[in-house]
Amino acid sequence: MSIRVIPDQDQPSAAIEISLSSPLPDYDLLQLDQPTPRDVDAVLVSQGFRDLVDDARGVLMDLLAHPPFQANSPEHANLDFTHSAPLAFELTQLTGAICPGDDEVYRPGLWIVLRDPHAKLKTTLPAATQERISAIAAELTRRLGLT
Repeated sequence: MSIRVIPDQDQPSAAIEISLSSPLPDYDLLQLDQPTPRDVDAVLVSQGFRDLVDDARGVLMDLLAHPPFQANSPEHANLDFTHSAPLAFELTQLTGAICPGDDEVYRPGLWIVLRDPHAKLKTTLPAATQERISAIAAELTRRLGLT
């Protein structure tokens, strides 16, 4: 499994690409390496993959409401557990992805786009925000058992 965080140029958003590389028996996703992108399509429309996307959405919404702790993050200086604090990120997209792998194989994956609704428009996300997004992606993969 690999995670890539791809910040959008001149936009307060970033994409997260999570490539699945290990079988996920709980989702009936056993044969992940495919010879062509078209073969990955069959995996992306399977019930098991749909269940994975549904579970990912639930976990991700929880992580957006309660981000993973980062010791150096200014957001954790004054922790607010009242659930009234606005979300730091908006989920703008969560879908399946066709991820190129090594040796000309393709794998299914998750494609997630998060947007910072508090950032200035037409600005790229700062490094600290990108690190928070990376922490969310890492925790998401841990909770889903993708690691």
